[in-house]
Amino acid sequence: MQRDIEQYLMQVSIEGYISLDNELRAADRFGVSIRDIEHRVFQLGLMPLRYRRNGTTFSFECQKRLFDSSVAVIGCGGLGGYLIEELARIGVGTIKAVDLDVFEEHNLNRQVLSDSDRMGKPKVIAALERVRVVNPAVNLIPLGVPFNEHTAQDILSGVQAVADGLDSIHSRLLLARMCNKYGVALVYGSIGGWYGQVSVQHPGDRHLESLFEGRGDKGMEEELGNPSFTPAVVASIQAAEVCKILLGLDNTLRNKLLVIDLKTMGFRTLSFRED
Repeated sequence: MQRDIEQYLMQVSIEGYISLDNELRAADRFGVSIRDIEHRVFQLGLMPLRYRRNGTTFSFECQKRLFDSSVAVIGCGGLGGYLIEELARIGVGTIKAVDLDVFEEHNLNRQVLSDSDRMGKPKVIAALERVRVVNPAVNLIPLGVPFNEHTAQDILSGVQAVADGLDSIHSRLLLARMCNKYGVALVYGSIGGWYGQVSVQHPGDRHLESLFEGRGDKGMEEELGNPSFTPAVVASIQAAEVCKILLGLDNTLRNKLLVIDLKTMGFRTLSFRED
């Protein structure tokens, strides 16, 4: 059957691209998942048409590497929703979405996965539904569990990067420690009002723990609130950093803190001192 699938895909390809319609037809015709079909597309040296506008930003090899990658998004609210949306659209093949919460009305001003029909719905289920229509070849794994010392190993198993979509200092400190314990790179992001921060922690780094230590549990969002545009900007920068990690690029925000002020359009990069 594999040979039949390959022959079909080669026949329907146009200039090296395969349309979503033809991927869906192939999946239906041969009784396999669209993810299996897309895996075969990459194996043949073809490209899904959806990634055409990635242009030369990502080479074929980079796009395939993203497809073969796995990322965990911890928290599926303001930051996490945009992270899931952008990582799925860019073509990250497996996304673990972790959140125990359901949508409430006060989420509607900024959380891209929320809408008036989803009040009371688990955020991870909304993430699953969204990814199915945004990029059905992505394997979105909904995990409606808390992130803690007991669940961390299973959640972080098999992922190459973690994106922080949390909203408390305590939970971020725990996440930084667990990522170090299990050897996974972490992309930290936080938001509040007009302001945001982004940083990258690689296994063995301790700067995020030093950043969080001694601070109260609530971040700046508790006092300043969160308008719609701040999580979109910060999550976009986080998504770019996640892609750099997955692709093995060196120019990440490792040991640096990007401080964002959207009110004055000021962006500063601060360096942590290496021990």
